[in-house]
Amino acid sequence: FTNIINALQALDKTYSNSEMVRKILRCLPRTWMPKVTAIEEAKNLNILALEDLLGSLMTHELSMQKKDDDEEKEKKKKKIIALKSSQTEDSEDDDDDDDDELAFI
Repeated sequence: FTNIINALQALDKTYSNSEMVRKILRCLPRTWMPKVTAIEEAKNLNILALEDLLGSLMTHELSMQKKDDDEEKEKKKKKIIALKSSQTEDSEDDDDDDDDELAFI
């Protein structure tokens, strides 16, 4: 964003700080809408510095990543228990029946 703004300034097109703040808030994805709404409600966008906005957004992004990582770790902690099966032979008659079945296969 800053690269584009700097290139536009070289072409004599300048934006006020307020316009840049509003443009950044508009381009954020839907998952960020609660944060955008909170910023719009809590701060005066006409005097909010671009650096302050970017710092706030970066902090929010880091906290979201930390929460996702914590949730992922919790999922990995859950153990999956598998039961082992074993066969016991009660009589030799069952063994003979099994041999007959194998012969047919």
